[in-house]
Amino acid sequence: MRDNTNTLDPASLFAGPYFLSIAGKLVAAEATFDVANPATGQTLAQAPAATAGQLDEAIAAAKKAFKGWSRLEHAERKAYLIAYADALQEHRDELARLLTLEQGKPLRTMAEPEVDQSISWIRQIADRPIPVEIIEETDSHIVELHHTPLGVVGAITPWNFPVLLALWKVAPALITGNTMVIKPSPFTPLTSLRFGQIAQSVLPPGVLSVVSGGNELGPQMTAHPDIAKISFTGSTETGKHVIRSAAGTVKRLTMEMGGNDAAIVLPDADWESIIPQLYWGAIGNSGQWCVGIKRLYVHRSFQQQFVKAFVDYAVRQKMGDGLDPEVTVGPVQNKMQFEKVKTFLHDIKVQGYKIALGGEIDESSPGYFIPVTVIDNPPEQSMIVQEEQFGPIVPIIAYDDVDDVIERANDSPFGLGGSVWGRDTKAAVAVANRLETGMVWVNEIHTQGVDIPFGGHKQSGLGTEHGVEGRQLFTNPKAVLIHK
Repeated sequence: MRDNTNTLDPASLFAGPYFLSIAGKLVAAEATFDVANPATGQTLAQAPAATAGQLDEAIAAAKKAFKGWSRLEHAERKAYLIAYADALQEHRDELARLLTLEQGKPLRTMAEPEVDQSISWIRQIADRPIPVEIIEETDSHIVELHHTPLGVVGAITPWNFPVLLALWKVAPALITGNTMVIKPSPFTPLTSLRFGQIAQSVLPPGVLSVVSGGNELGPQMTAHPDIAKISFTGSTETGKHVIRSAAGTVKRLTMEMGGNDAAIVLPDADWESIIPQLYWGAIGNSGQWCVGIKRLYVHRSFQQQFVKAFVDYAVRQKMGDGLDPEVTVGPVQNKMQFEKVKTFLHDIKVQGYKIALGGEIDESSPGYFIPVTVIDNPPEQSMIVQEEQFGPIVPIIAYDDVDDVIERANDSPFGLGGSVWGRDTKAAVAVANRLETGMVWVNEIHTQGVDIPFGGHKQSGLGTEHGVEGRQLFTNPKAVLIHK
């Protein structure tokens, strides 16, 4: 069900102007670019298009600020981060509404929780120092392991979770003593510019800068000699360009890239009770998340019943403008992705696969809306099974043998996440341990936490975010050997 009605505050309240954050100041740009509201396809605001020179200024300011910021004690940096979280909390409602307007996600069920989790994340990370570790100690000798900050970190952030995935990087980078320059996606720069503006009121100049612009800024960041690390979230193909560009200066890299996550519903599963979890695991954020369920494998003994129940649940959800409090599924975020998802629908129809729900787009309607679409048991080698759709389309695929479905799930160049569902928890965990992924959920989906490492195997990424492991990747290990 679809409704474009917007009875809440007008988008004009968020029309701007918006500014770059450089060296503690709000800076205008000579040129701007349009940012669209994906629910209408109309321009929401103009964002500043930073020049190469302005990006250089932001990096130079971050390099200068690093000298003082890195020398602060953990408690001092913690106090700054808590103050930043408090400032963001004061603007929580504004940030959430702006996020819905520029990204499209439903305000109550997606945008507000994203902002809330981001603020909570900063508070939690601020309370987690990396202690000095004693590697060896004798009567005459001590070996200590310190973790020293890298310098300036460049963050390249995506359009699907533009607040959360940026502040996930900001908090560990800053608390470990680094400074940061963020380049948000040109599709969703506004919330990042806004939280960058808020940062200037509480953080020392140059510690956190936000510089928006086109894709040409990315290569400048990745090749810049004064950036010590790139933390990237985005597609695998773009990530490969980042890796090649960063090689020239031997930058540290954390890369969270694409996924084609499989969910396996085991033969003993209480499948009727988990339909809502599986639905939102696939369709939440209109299917636009790297760890979304992209392939849903269901045992053949109940696959047809499962498809019917899944469709029955789906039709009870309302699609439309995310500011409508009754809407639970919003639009695809941008026209580029809208056109990409349409290629999957075209292939499904050309190949004659069975469409259990959806599949037809109302091209005369405004906005980038793809109807929730369920494909009933497409072939394993089909486009919708083998490639990452990043949209509200889910294939529900029958399998007969558990060993075979594990092999099919692993037969992918990606290895980000996955999930296994069954009454026998021990058997489900045994299946989970055979999946070639960076994380796997058993009888739950998309649980995250500051102490839970998050990263991909194979072409889904390099390095890890979150956990001690992720925080340490914002540092250099340094052995200090002391003769008593």
